[in-house]
Amino acid sequence: MTEVETSRTKAWLMAARPQTLPAAAGPVIVGTGLAVHEGVFAPLPALMAFVGAALIQIGTNFANDYYDAIKGADTEDRDGFTRVTQSGLIPPERVKLATIVTFGLAILSGTYLVYVGGLPILVIGLVSVLCGWAYTGGPYPLGYHGLGDLFVFVFFGIVAVMGTFYVQAAAVAPVGPLMTSVPDGTVTLEAFVASLPVAGISTAILVVNNIRDRETDAETGKRTLAVRFGYRVSRVEYVALIALAYLAPLWFWPISRASGFGPVVLLPLLTLPYAAAVARTVCTRTDGDALNPALEGTGKLLAIHSLLFAAGLVI
Repeated sequence: MTEVETSRTKAWLMAARPQTLPAAAGPVIVGTGLAVHEGVFAPLPALMAFVGAALIQIGTNFANDYYDAIKGADTEDRDGFTRVTQSGLIPPERVKLATIVTFGLAILSGTYLVYVGGLPILVIGLVSVLCGWAYTGGPYPLGYHGLGDLFVFVFFGIVAVMGTFYVQAAAVAPVGPLMTSVPDGTVTLEAFVASLPVAGISTAILVVNNIRDRETDAETGKRTLAVRFGYRVSRVEYVALIALAYLAPLWFWPISRASGFGPVVLLPLLTLPYAAAVARTVCTRTDGDALNPALEGTGKLLAIHSLLFAAGLVI
């Protein structure tokens, strides 16, 4: 491989931002763990749920890279990871094309899930893709109006976990494919509560990003919650989201009397010291030198927490 080819490969990896993939894997891990516990585990729907989630995540990353550059939100003063459009590593039109192709592949990969899960999955999938594009694109970009946190909490948390559980439960339900209604036992309170830790930590990743970029976002008119309400509120939001991730398992044991859940479901609490260390950085620093590692640390927390939570649900 030539040096030019190598640099292009690295540039596309930078645009795809593989360090954000825990936000795609975490929901599938937790949703599948709950599916195993409930006796509805279906490997192919679980795999395709991850493929679809990963493609939506990467497509959203491409869209962010492209639209933030053309809207002027990415500047040389930004402390974050290198953006390939703004830095000139990849021409804007190619990043835009990559966005379209990746979202197209997400829709294509979702056709099997629609066959299994019917109309509900079709609606959820199309809305997820639309919101991934609308996060920074379109006439009213969500991330530019302080709605990014809500988008991530709902779609990369609640919808992703419950959707993963749903397609597996629907696959083994005694109903035919391409259903138009929601079968019994496919949308449960347990799935909703299990989604909250993923929703909290996934959103916390975005909060770190917004704290780090607060000054440059304010200058370029990107009105994130950090810009609107300042560092203190954003830090309180971060701590609250992380706290949610540790409170939700308590619903399964001992608060809830749902059968089959024991103290092992509290395994995620083992990550509390690590979470506290990352939170300490987020609550005391504003520079990229500290917050870039904190952002990656929050992503690692999501991956480890999800694995332990899923293990607790299964065991």
